[in-house]
Amino acid sequence: MVEAIDATLRTEFGKGAARRTRRAKQIPAVLYGHGTDPVHLALPGHQVYLIVKHTSNALLELSFEGKSELALVKDVQKDVVTNELEHIDLLLVRRGEKVNVEVSINIEGESASGTIVALELQSIEVLAEATHIPEQIVVSVEGLEDGAIIRVSDLNLPEGVSTEADGGTAVVIVSVPRASAQQ
Repeated sequence: MVEAIDATLRTEFGKGAARRTRRAKQIPAVLYGHGTDPVHLALPGHQVYLIVKHTSNALLELSFEGKSELALVKDVQKDVVTNELEHIDLLLVRRGEKVNVEVSINIEGESASGTIVALELQSIEVLAEATHIPEQIVVSVEGLEDGAIIRVSDLNLPEGVSTEADGGTAVVIVSVPRASAQQ
């Protein structure tokens, strides 16, 4: 989902300028990519905070200086004490362009009685169209028995999404806990 953001061009740089930007309830950001010069922006603080808090790989439609650019949130720097956003790096993307992003892996369902499920891979790097990045990759463990292994090659990736990760890498392993196995 693309989020529309009204950004402001920043003309002051450095630590003092960044602090003034944050005091004005905005977040300093830099937009780069496609061989263009970096563009320094100030983004509306609360709106952007809510977007990056609830969305991984957030896609923003930035409007500034009469232009509109599509950008992917690449890096978010937060204050370790207050958890407030300090700075955001944005990658310029085009509609239809494919980008490499990390997508989380989530488990759904219940494995067979008496087994436990170990998630071996928390996320996976995928190649997806910038406007169709999946929120997550869902792995069903419904009814899987002891010894079942779901590998990268077994993942059900959405249409148009691919990965170059080793297909033999274990994502989920279903097993009986050791204490239960000895009884």
